[in-house]
Amino acid sequence: MKKLGYTCGLDAAIDVVGGKWKALILWELHDEPRRFGELRRSVVGISEKMLIQQLREMEHCGLVHREVYYEVPPKVEYSLTEFGQSLNTALLPLGDWGEKHMRTIEAIPRP
Repeated sequence: MKKLGYTCGLDAAIDVVGGKWKALILWELHDEPRRFGELRRSVVGISEKMLIQQLREMEHCGLVHREVYYEVPPKVEYSLTEFGQSLNTALLPLGDWGEKHMRTIEAIPRP
């Protein structure tokens, strides 16, 4: 993530949620806290390594809270912070747009 010098709000927002996986992880966390394994199964196509990396980045910038329960077996849950919830809310119209235009997008030839 950049530290300074954003040209506009969109530049800053894209820096926080950039890439394919973060928005999908945010969406999966929108209702309730989720364990790592649940996220791994629900975010189709993400590798374990990538999920760990993305969750760490999202925790670092304050989007996600990681709660460790010291029990046997150990339990870790991820949830959205207030900051993460606000970003998820901002992404909802983009998801609606994608749903509305999914067939058109799928028909675009890929290079």
